[in-house]
Amino acid sequence: MQFRKNINSLRALAVISVVLFHFKIGGFGGGFAGVDIFFVISGFLMTGIIVNGLHNQNFSLLGFYASRARRIIPALLTLCAALLIFGFVYFSLDDYRELIRAIKSSLL
Repeated sequence: MQFRKNINSLRALAVISVVLFHFKIGGFGGGFAGVDIFFVISGFLMTGIIVNGLHNQNFSLLGFYASRARRIIPALLTLCAALLIFGFVYFSLDDYRELIRAIKSSLL
C-alpha cells in the first residue's frame, strides 16, 4: 500500500484536536470527534490491507495480527516501563499499586 499524505494529514489533525481538547483550549470542545476520525482512518487503512491481501490471495489472519502486534507491543511496553518509573518516583504507595494493576490489565 502506498503512503498517502492526505490520510496522514487527517490523522494528524485528529490527534491535534484531541490533544487541544484535553488541554481545554477554546474551540476544541468536540475532541471526541478526533478520536472517531482516527478510528475511521485506522479502519480504512486496515480494511485496505485485508482487501489487498485477499485480492492477491496472500492474506493470513495470523500474519495480519502478528504485524499489528509487532507495531503496537514495543510502544506499549515502552509506555508501561516509563509509567512504572514515573509512578515509582511521584506516586503514593496506594496509587503506585493501582498503576501496577492497570499496567497488568493493559498487558494482558
